[in-house]
Amino acid sequence: EVQLVESGGGLVQTAGSLRLSCAASGFTFSNYLMYWVRQAPGLGLEWVATISSGGANTNYARSVKGRFTISRDNAKNTLYQQMNNLKIEDTAVYYCATDERGSVRGQGTQVTVSS
Repeated sequence: EVQLVESGGGLVQTAGSLRLSCAASGFTFSNYLMYWVRQAPGLGLEWVATISSGGANTNYARSVKGRFTISRDNAKNTLYQQMNNLKIEDTAVYYCATDERGSVRGQGTQVTVSS
């Protein structure tokens, strides 16, 4: 059974930083592309970032490019997202997922950015 457990969210002021983690189990993590998606209040799921199975290739939504960095440690079965220069519009529940649409995802971690 696939299990994804996110952590690291919290309340931060604009321009602040957070680092999210996602512990994966129940599948061969190193074989899979991994994703971060998010859901802002009242909106649907939004793709944020993708990383290749080995970690060499990444891709970002335009809204976060240059501010967020996705990474992974396959030895630890863990996915990360470093988020810098956070904006109010980054407020959302963040999920790690095994697909871009977030159909298989964890329980999420809340990120709230305040002014």
